[in-house]
Amino acid sequence: MADNTFWIAALTGGTAVVASWVTSRGNTRAARIQADAAASQRMQRLYEARRAAYLDLIQQGQRTAELYWKVSEVQGLSDPESRSVSLEDFRDRIRDTYGDLRRAVRVIELEGPDEAAAAAYAVKQATTDPYQDLNSIIAGEAGAETRFDACYTPYWAALSRFVDAPKCALHDT
Repeated sequence: MADNTFWIAALTGGTAVVASWVTSRGNTRAARIQADAAASQRMQRLYEARRAAYLDLIQQGQRTAELYWKVSEVQGLSDPESRSVSLEDFRDRIRDTYGDLRRAVRVIELEGPDEAAAAAYAVKQATTDPYQDLNSIIAGEAGAETRFDACYTPYWAALSRFVDAPKCALHDT
C-alpha cells in the first residue's frame, strides 16, 4: 500500500507541476496579447490626438491667412475713416485668432514629434511681422502697406511647410 501512495503522490505532484506550467504559459501569452492590444490602442490615441492638433493649427492658420487677405482688400478703401475702423477691427480679429493659433502650436509642441513642433512654431513666428506691419499701417507709417503685403508669402510658405511636416509624423505613428 505504501508503494501505491508514493506513486499516487508522485503522479499528483507531476500533474500539478505540468498544470502550473501550462497555466503559466497561457497567462504569459494572454498578458502579451493584452500588452500588444494596449500598445495598439495607445498608438491609435496618439495618432488621433496628433491629427486633431494638426488640423486645428491648419484651421487657425487658414483663418489668419483669410484675415490677412481681407486686410489687403481694406487697404484699398478710399474713405480714411471707414478704412481706419476696418483696419482696427481686423487687427482685433487677427489678435484673437492668434490666441487660438498659439494654443494650437502649444498642443503640437506637446504632442510632437519635434519636426512638426518646429514647423508649427515657424507658423507662429511668421505672424509677428504682419501684425507689426498692420499696427504700422494703422499708425499711418509710410511703406507699411507694402511690408504687410510682402509678409503674406512667407506666412503662407510657413503654413505650407507645416502641412507637409505632419504627413510624415502621422505616417510614422
